[in-house]
Amino acid sequence: MPETASLQPVEAGLDALLEDVPVMPAENLPCSQAARRVLAGDVMARLDAPPFDNSAMDGYALRHEDAGRTLPVSQRIAAGARVTPLAPNSCARIFTGGALPEGADCVVMQERVEITDDGIRFPDNIPFHDNVRLQGSDVSAGRPLLDAGTRLDAAALGHLAGQGITEVAVRRRPRVALLSTGDELIEPGQPLAFGQIYNGNRPMLTHLLETFGADVTHLATVPDDVEGTREMLRNAAQQTDVVVTTGGVSVGEEDHVKAALESLGRLDLWRLALRPGKPLALGRLPDGHGGETRFVGLPGNPVSCFVGAWLFLRPLMGALLHCPELAQLPRLSAHADFSTRTGPRRHYMRVKLAFTREGIVAHAYPDQKSGVLSSCVGADALAVIEPDADIAKGDVVDCLWLRGD
Repeated sequence: MPETASLQPVEAGLDALLEDVPVMPAENLPCSQAARRVLAGDVMARLDAPPFDNSAMDGYALRHEDAGRTLPVSQRIAAGARVTPLAPNSCARIFTGGALPEGADCVVMQERVEITDDGIRFPDNIPFHDNVRLQGSDVSAGRPLLDAGTRLDAAALGHLAGQGITEVAVRRRPRVALLSTGDELIEPGQPLAFGQIYNGNRPMLTHLLETFGADVTHLATVPDDVEGTREMLRNAAQQTDVVVTTGGVSVGEEDHVKAALESLGRLDLWRLALRPGKPLALGRLPDGHGGETRFVGLPGNPVSCFVGAWLFLRPLMGALLHCPELAQLPRLSAHADFSTRTGPRRHYMRVKLAFTREGIVAHAYPDQKSGVLSSCVGADALAVIEPDADIAKGDVVDCLWLRGD
């Protein structure tokens, strides 16, 4: 039987994983603790921003019809200073952020004026509202400030602070159990015995999951036996929203995760048409309260873990958090600086991108094997090479952008 006969496309895996995903409940947090959290509802503006007409630079405020005249300075306006109406046939010395006095309708930057004994000589043809930041030009009170599903980055937090908002409703972070399989795994810091390896997948996936908005609440190593695996999966599913395992989903005699999942819950898909990461299991486990906990079984190979996390865990977190930013990776087109030929599976190649005058160029790591984690270090993107494709140097390839989280 050909390899493709039992393999399912990546899209089928995502559809099964994301079907009927529940959205995390809301919780209120101080804005000082809400960085990178996802808004649970729309936030409306309380104030106009700017709250008053003000100067966009250091200069002189005047009436635009006084262009070309020489005017005396009737007042000085610094940011935060009280201001009085502009006296007729005069101008005001004003600084960036200073409130525009009543009667003035434009600001001329100080570099464009001439200071004379009789006052300030202005150039001709000064536009109406030149160099003025108008009240409400950024945000108007009562209008939407931030939409539900927005991930609160630095600018969004500044937007909230500028409105005097100190607390927001955000989605609770999905609780994730990260379970490693394999008696050969030990934690860094312990001495290695013959046949043992350090568990590098755990810190890598923990960081990725937290970057994707999750709260990794359970970390454990699963014993290499069916009953122990089944018990750990059952307990983890009752305490978390998502259970992630590494290893144990292939067909070896010591691979017990798939069998344990099928005995406890439901296997939606197994063996996907992707490289790296063909033995990847997706399913559901009972949560002990009449609901379901999503299950993602990643392969043990580190590159397969890395790629699988971006392709499946990130959109799953996006669905749980109802966050469009996380739901799909940004896509870029690039010219391949490599040649390759694929078989029956879609290949996700680790590449660095160079942004040149001629366009974006994708440089592939020379060794793309699933055990070579070096190919992921510094990778900017995953170049998506479709099955049975013959890519020559210079061909345009689709890339999934990995930066910016």
